[in-house]
Amino acid sequence: MNKTKIPKNYKSKLTLYETQTAIGFIKNTFQKYLSTNLNLKRVSAPLFVLSKSGINDGLSGEEPVKFMVCDLNEEAEIVHSLAKWKRMALYNYDFHIGNGLYTDMNAIRKEEILDNLHSIYVDQWDWEKVISKGNRNISYLKEVVNQITNAIHLTSIAINKKYKKIDYEAPNDVFFIDSEELLKLYPNLTSEEREYEISKKHGVVFILQIGYPLSNGNPHSLRAPDYDDWSLNGDLIYYHKTLDTHIELSSMGIRVDNKSLIKQLTFQNRLDDLKYEYHSLINDNRLPLTIGGGIGQSRLCMLLLEKAHIGEVQSSVWDNETLEATKGKINLI
Repeated sequence: MNKTKIPKNYKSKLTLYETQTAIGFIKNTFQKYLSTNLNLKRVSAPLFVLSKSGINDGLSGEEPVKFMVCDLNEEAEIVHSLAKWKRMALYNYDFHIGNGLYTDMNAIRKEEILDNLHSIYVDQWDWEKVISKGNRNISYLKEVVNQITNAIHLTSIAINKKYKKIDYEAPNDVFFIDSEELLKLYPNLTSEEREYEISKKHGVVFILQIGYPLSNGNPHSLRAPDYDDWSLNGDLIYYHKTLDTHIELSSMGIRVDNKSLIKQLTFQNRLDDLKYEYHSLINDNRLPLTIGGGIGQSRLCMLLLEKAHIGEVQSSVWDNETLEATKGKINLI
């Protein structure tokens, strides 16, 4: 079965030239709304970190791209995301409660399986904000999610005004459901199938509390134990009509405090990670309490421009199966 599928009679609503202009417009427009809604300041960020630092995002165990830094005689690795680095940056840059940062994050995920939504090249806005202890709750998490979906909604309206051929308008009303409730709603479906059904029904959904096993014995999906608090996190998922599928635009959450860090490291038998500076600073209550996440840039462009393949909005490399499936049907950048 082909991993890449192009809908019958699909034709991009924008030319290649228009698409390039639209991508820049979306990125500039969205980050303006995002930074305003969440009170974020743009900062520079690393493309790679030293392997021994323990600051890279471990994802679900994927191996990062590594190389030797000759002048240091040390191994470095391309970031998977900036989940841990951002919290350290807020600490080092002396950010205070209510203020945050965002940055462009570019990564290589060499183990990614290539299809309509996945590339080995990852581009996203990584963001992080300092919060008070009183904001470590579901209500505040939902408030921030609503601010992000509002930024996406406003960006889609701006695109519609600029390009009359685009019909999609991102919803401004997100549906919230926790992962256990979703399982009970669709007990005979896989987690991916549950995400599809609930997003198609509501347009946009935020699935709460991802990480620990559910009543069926399996987690909704795997999560690293050392940045999101699994009781205060979730995924933001949109229904994409062009492909009749669901798109995860963001994984985000309130970050671990010392108690949830120890609990989650213990659960995954990774207490040895406390040797790293990042983990020890959390354990000693020295890092600020934060909320943060990543928002896929190419996926947002796919959604708002009604594109059928991520290769229409980003430049990457593709396998022969993808090239054959898209030949004569769409233009990969």
